[in-house]
Amino acid sequence: MTGHVIEIHIATKRDASVESQSSVQLEAGHGIVGDRNFLSQQALDIGGKPRRKEDISIISADELDAFNAQFELNIPYGEFRRNIVSRGIDLNELVGKRFRIGTALCEGMELCEPCSKLARNVSRLVLPHLVHRGGLRAAVIESGQVVPGDTIEETNDL
Repeated sequence: MTGHVIEIHIATKRDASVESQSSVQLEAGHGIVGDRNFLSQQALDIGGKPRRKEDISIISADELDAFNAQFELNIPYGEFRRNIVSRGIDLNELVGKRFRIGTALCEGMELCEPCSKLARNVSRLVLPHLVHRGGLRAAVIESGQVVPGDTIEETNDL
């Protein structure tokens, strides 16, 4: 099972607009350097281990394209506020599994379901129609770099 990174987005502050990135550094236990959640992850470190495990979020361009087509919308991928936009891989299948994204090793923790805030900011249609298709939350196990075009591939790395 292999997919690709097609876009990368971060927001430097909570509720700030997302910004497209040509390259990001993923840091084990913290997420994307420079992203709003990276700073909050550092604040949660206890005894060298972060409490929070969902360091990054990934969403499928295939699902977003189908959503936009179904409702005749043209919502840019970044508006869905997930860090990494993928294509060609079933993200739901990565829950509980390890995978390489660029040079980083990650582990799928849970589905990233749409929320009422996303519905208010993007479209009210996300709640009923992107449930179980809203992406994946993942932990960064080994640091690495990610750029658009990188592969996302399940691995047996422990």
